[in-house]
Amino acid sequence: MKSPFPGMDPYLGSHWRDVHSRLVIYAADHLQSSLPSDLRARVEERVFVESELGQRGVFPDVRVVERPRQSGEAVAVEEITATDPLVTHLADEPVTEGYIEIVDVGTGNRVVPAIEFISLANKTPGEGRTLYVQKQQELWGGGVNLVEIDSLRKGERVFSMSEYRIPPQYRTPYQIVVRRSWKPMQAEYYPASLRERLPIISVPLRETDDDAKLDLQALIEQCYRNGAYDDLNYSVPANPPLEGDDDAWASALLGEKGLR
Repeated sequence: MKSPFPGMDPYLGSHWRDVHSRLVIYAADHLQSSLPSDLRARVEERVFVESELGQRGVFPDVRVVERPRQSGEAVAVEEITATDPLVTHLADEPVTEGYIEIVDVGTGNRVVPAIEFISLANKTPGEGRTLYVQKQQELWGGGVNLVEIDSLRKGERVFSMSEYRIPPQYRTPYQIVVRRSWKPMQAEYYPASLRERLPIISVPLRETDDDAKLDLQALIEQCYRNGAYDDLNYSVPANPPLEGDDDAWASALLGEKGLR
């Protein structure tokens, strides 16, 4: 079964850790099939600790590990006692994020482009965002092409270019930015609205190579199909909720398909 939405399904955002992992693997497989014989699409990982003591609540599960015992001792009427609290365990959670590097095996596995599917941890203040920006700067400073794909409406943009450079009328819910190392003062921007098919983007390789093509809509449809997301509950608002005209449009679309 296909998603009821013609482009990005906003309800997939609630399952982004799974969707993100699938996107990285499927995209690497898709790219490898069309690369020159001396290039390889490799899935790499970075690991960071998601702390519940920080400002972020990306993984909000809290486990109750101890409940104070009720005291059997008598208490004087005049004494004021505090209500017994629940004691919870706040554990740091290690997070692993995948991304794609296309490497040139003829030059010692030099990275040609890096392809990132941006996660919520990258878009929220904390270690995940800090590490992402550091890696972004290292790659760009090292002459590596960058492809950044943001399919999440929640959080702050973290592209290698400032969003203010994008004309307001093109600031869509989903955005893709491509940077070519040999054109440092230029960025390629793909807007992606809720109501249209996700674009087929050009992935720069070496300056002498033709671009590889990446069909983002086909990847999302593969995630939806292989992840069996046809059981999503479309009768409730998406997370985060849609607003304004997009909300009205989505409600009408889901109603027509008998899902709301």
